[in-house]
Amino acid sequence: MSGGESERFRAAVAPLVAAVGGRMLDPGQAGADDVVLSWEGREVVAVRLPQLSDSLERILGELERQHGVPLAELDRRAKQLVVRALEARGAFALRHGVETVAAALGVSRFTVYNYLNRER
Repeated sequence: MSGGESERFRAAVAPLVAAVGGRMLDPGQAGADDVVLSWEGREVVAVRLPQLSDSLERILGELERQHGVPLAELDRRAKQLVVRALEARGAFALRHGVETVAAALGVSRFTVYNYLNRER
């Protein structure tokens, strides 16, 4: 693979890496927990994934940017949709996930559990 092809590959995977909150590195900088991507038998880029707790904060920030206001200012229906989206992304499998989401939404843990149970 030529240098140009390597750069095109890196450019192609960059949006995915950004979407998951990762960071691209040269393959020689990869640590044990990094994912090294190869193309046609050659290591092209290493991806350092974020810690799970950082991922939840990043997802909450992303949702806040999408809505254009702090999540706590959303109406009840919009908060329910946020909780549904977070559940689909596995946010509540994290330790203290419910507490973190409740704080971001400006509601109690009980309310988050109600939103979760309402959908089931």
